[in-house]
Formats: sequence, structure tokens, C-alpha cells
Amino acid sequence: MRTRIEVIEADITSLSVDAVVNAANSTLLGGGGVDGAIHRAAGRRLREECSALGGFRTGDAKVTSGHDLRARWVIHTVGPVWKGGEAGEAVLLASCYRRCFEIAAERQLTSIAFPAISAGAYGYPLQEATRIAAVQTRNHLGRGSDLDRIVFACFGEEVRGMYLATFEGVFGPDLFSTDTPGTA
Repeated sequence: MRTRIEVIEADITSLSVDAVVNAANSTLLGGGGVDGAIHRAAGRRLREECSALGGFRTGDAKVTSGHDLRARWVIHTVGPVWKGGEAGEAVLLASCYRRCFEIAAERQLTSIAFPAISAGAYGYPLQEATRIAAVQTRNHLGRGSDLDRIVFACFGEEVRGMYLATFEGVFGPDLFSTDTPGTA
């Protein structure tokens, strides 16, 4: 089996995948950006379920139901706030991806969609954030995976362009798809 990697410009809340990844804050109770969009689209039951989980630390991940989303699950992960690169941010961001892939494997998921974790309001430099995403994806696939489809849902053409360039550099030009809408 060959995993299909898609880099698309899309609203992550509209995707038909087993799980969407939420770039959450440590309270899990919603916020701005992707976190707020996922909470709004999933409905109030997501907030209720998240409040029962308590918070969690940067670099970790927890899973909830997708509630009103097309995705069955939401994997919440807290990425690091960029502090100049000297506060362990790269290790923490890599941990976010590893934990999400671990949860996907535990639940035997076949498809997952990621946003650009930490690259928005948390200020992580986009090029470095996409490199970490690509390397962690390559590492996960190298260990074997049940995932048929990994989607990187980009907010805007600049983000998509950076993902395309970075993933091509890490994987080569033939591994991933750039023109699949991902909403089927």
C-alpha cells in the first residue's frame, strides 16, 4: 500500500477524513484560527467533551469525537509558541506530529488531515514548520502505516506553496498529490 499525501488549499472542517487535527490551545476549549473554526463547525458537544478532558501540555495530543464535522474524530495537539528557536520549539512541534500519528495508528485510521500547526497565531516560521511536518510524515511512513491518505489542508496559496516545495524536497516529486479537492 502506498500512502497518498495531498497538499491542498482547503477549509479543514469540510474534509471527509477519519480525523482532522486541531491546532489547539492547552485548555482544549477553543480559540482563534483553526481551533476556533473546528469548535464552531463541530458544535457545542465538542466543547463539552473537551472540558471533561482537562488541559494538556505542548507537544502532546488527545482525541475526541468529531461531533458535527464530516470527520469522525478530532485529534487535538498543542504546538509551541515561537520564541526564537532556542526554547525547544522544534522538538515540541515534532512531538505534535508524532503523537497525532500514534493516535491515528492506535485507532487504525486510514485518513487524517493536518493544518499548519503553530505556523499561524503561534508565530512558528512557515518554512521550518513545514520541514518538520514533512520529516515527521516521512519518519511515520518509514515505520509502516495504515494511513491511505494524509492531507495537509493549507490556509492560503502562500502556505500551500511552501508545503509543496518542502514536501517535494523531502519526498521527491512523485509521492504526493496537489490537485485532489479532498472533500469527497
